[in-house]
Amino acid sequence: MKRSLGPSVLAAPSPVWVIGTYDSAGVPNLMTAAWAGICCSKPPAVAVSLREATYTYGNIVERKAFTVSVPSTRQARIADYLGIVSGRDVDKFGEAHLTPVKSELVDAPCVAEFPLSLECRLVQTLKIGLHTLFVGEIVDVKADESILVDGRPGLDRLDPLLFSAGEQAYYGIGARMGSAFRIGRESPRDN
Repeated sequence: MKRSLGPSVLAAPSPVWVIGTYDSAGVPNLMTAAWAGICCSKPPAVAVSLREATYTYGNIVERKAFTVSVPSTRQARIADYLGIVSGRDVDKFGEAHLTPVKSELVDAPCVAEFPLSLECRLVQTLKIGLHTLFVGEIVDVKADESILVDGRPGLDRLDPLLFSAGEQAYYGIGARMGSAFRIGRESPRDN
């Protein structure tokens, strides 16, 4: 028996992404966001939803670009901190001891210490109630060599941080279950 929980944001898990932008003076800024995901495969694109009140919101509107960095579970405290304080008041890169890396392709900074970064050019915005959905075309992906398996990011090596909105808690990933587009061919029943 399932119980109705009403309309809510309880889809789980959500990625913990750190959004990188420059402000109008060219100062690099970061913000942690969990309302995000891949939204298109061709062209490759991501979507992130932000409140207009955030400093990052204005930076994306002005610069038409952002980066998405994926912190590992070892960087949970840093990622949480970046979502608590505002770039209007704090140099988040400095306070978190992170290194901004200027993208050669978009007008936004990556984070040297995070293992995976997506460089995005803003292609569309959509206001949805309290949040605005920013869609960015991924123009490049940068990955630390240490997380690559056959030239692609290995999820276990990346060890991404995940967010559970229902619990207001962070998690890591679990064990590998099998190969996508293959395990369902063996049997459609649960193991």
